[in-house]
Amino acid sequence: MKILRIIARLNVGGPARHVVWLTKELQDDEFQTVLIAGTVPDGEEDMSYFAAENGVEPIYLKEMSRELSIRDLISIYKIYRYIRRESPDIVHTHTAKAGTVGRVAVFMYRWLTWSTLVLKPRNVRSVHTFHGHVFHSYYGRFKTAAFLRIEKLLARFATNKILAISSQQLNEINGKFGVGRKDQFSVIPLGIDTDSMVANESDRKAFREEVGATERDVLVGFVGRLTEIKDLSHLLRVAAMYNDLSRSAKPSIKFLIVGDGHLRESLQREAEGLGVLETVIFIGNRKDISTVYSGLDLVALTSKNEGTPLSLIEAMAADRAFISTEVGGVVDLLGDVREDAGGFKICERGIGVEPGSTESYLSAVLRLAENKQLREKMGHAGRDFVEKHYSKQRLVADIKELYRDLAGARAENSPVIDE
Repeated sequence: MKILRIIARLNVGGPARHVVWLTKELQDDEFQTVLIAGTVPDGEEDMSYFAAENGVEPIYLKEMSRELSIRDLISIYKIYRYIRRESPDIVHTHTAKAGTVGRVAVFMYRWLTWSTLVLKPRNVRSVHTFHGHVFHSYYGRFKTAAFLRIEKLLARFATNKILAISSQQLNEINGKFGVGRKDQFSVIPLGIDTDSMVANESDRKAFREEVGATERDVLVGFVGRLTEIKDLSHLLRVAAMYNDLSRSAKPSIKFLIVGDGHLRESLQREAEGLGVLETVIFIGNRKDISTVYSGLDLVALTSKNEGTPLSLIEAMAADRAFISTEVGGVVDLLGDVREDAGGFKICERGIGVEPGSTESYLSAVLRLAENKQLREKMGHAGRDFVEKHYSKQRLVADIKELYRDLAGARAENSPVIDE
């Protein structure tokens, strides 16, 4: 079975790891997989090294990147030309830009043939994975409405199967925003290499020495891209509010921002203006990410919108509790609510906070910072949860089964788009 996988760019983040792992693992007697990727724009960290480390050699399209451009027409043509030449059984797109460009190319390939005249379009199957979505908090009202309309058209005319990475995301995309039919969707959660994330004491000691932290300090870390949707200004305000507390009323906390992106300089200026540069440490990107999690005491996320954040899955795999705004698939990661503290909820594996509430977020941080036993209990629960539900092996098995089902439908000459 020939699989063509397409992603807009291999920038630092969960989707890049996801497509590289799937490309690597689906190379055997049953599957052949090719990965097409666009270019990483200035201000974003390139993760092509991860593909190289895993023996994956993507086909790079210099015309395809994050932002809308007239060059997208060239990307569509190049992908269409590749599909015509190789005739893949399944084209699987990841992220919004690749989902648009790739599925338009699939639509052209299906219907731009003489057999269309006798209602027999080419029989390729199309799959799209929503790692997140852009239906709120990314763009203005008119641009968001345009993207939503495009997604609805693509779902109707150019997609056989739509994958959500959490039940909460499915409810948003299909239930709230009306994209696709319910029977088009399947939920296939992310997967990671859980064994590589196991925390160890030597890494913890080395990392904490590097950042100048003592064992008395509680390290609260954000891990991810420094971009608008992550709302790191919120975390800086939390740090500023923490600084304003009297010394006797607070534990010793340091906030770490691990990652890079086009907002780094502006965030550092904002941190300076808030007077929190001694409390907030900008670490930059790290390839030794398991060492980072070993050194942290808890992981923080302040996003306005998420699919299923890889950083929280990695945190749980490393036996770490987390605090996050309750957005997207985060709700599925938190688990059952154990206590509603008014403004934040203490759950099985972490604490969920309503978006935008700085005071509630700080209260949640203080709750975990002052309670090591609760942190450890959440961390252990998270590790068990990830091993059961988010292993790389489970992800690969789920995708293989999906492709087999689609190939069976293709062999039976089912309609290109079901009515």
